[in-house]
This record gives sequence, C-alpha cells and structure tokens, in this order.
Amino acid sequence: MFVLDTAALIFWTLDPERLSAKARQAIETADRLVVSSISIWEIGIKVKRGRLDIPISIDKYADRLNQLEKLDFIPVDVNTWLENLSLKWEHKDPADRTIVATAQILDAPLVTSDRNIIQFYNNTIW
Repeated sequence: MFVLDTAALIFWTLDPERLSAKARQAIETADRLVVSSISIWEIGIKVKRGRLDIPISIDKYADRLNQLEKLDFIPVDVNTWLENLSLKWEHKDPADRTIVATAQILDAPLVTSDRNIIQFYNNTIW
C-alpha cells in the first residue's frame, strides 16, 4: 500500500510522464493506493483558481478515480484532523498536513515530489 499526494495522483492519472521512475514503479506494483479525500478538494480549488487545467470536470474526474480498482479514498475524519494538529511541522498547507497525517496513521510510504514533505516525512518515494 502507498499513499499518493495530490501531485502524484494528478501525474499518475493525467500526465504519467511527470512521475519519477521510482514513483511509477511503486504505483504500478502496488496492490492498493490510498488518497486522502482532501486531494479532491485541493484539485478543485486549483482548477477554480486557474492554477490547474484538467480535461474533464472535477466531478467526472472524481467519478473516474472512484472506478479505479486499486485506488481508495480515505475520508478526513476526526482522527486525521487530530494527527494533522499534532504534527511537529511548521508547514501551513492544510492539504499537505492532512496527506502526511493520513500516511502516518496508515504507517505507509507516501509518493510525493514535494520537497517540504520529503524533508519532514521520512517514508517517501520519488
């Protein structure tokens, strides 16, 4: 099992050439991929603000993601928020903090290209 951050999810599903070789191999060989539901919110915000262009609506994108057999969305529940709050990390991005909290709760490797996350969370793949 691997947790994907928002960028890894976008790269894997919409622009696979942007994945590193290690990230691509991890995703291809995984029996289960987990994504925090906050990633859909983050993608939707970026689309709304014109910082990301995807070829379909966010609703259709989410529907297609839900149809992928080995991909599971994990809801952001109270335990995830509490883990988010307990992180000894000055990073202020709520999505990044929630994704790291999700990986920590699951004790899982996190596929990410984000340097801030890589420096904080030791169990990353890129």
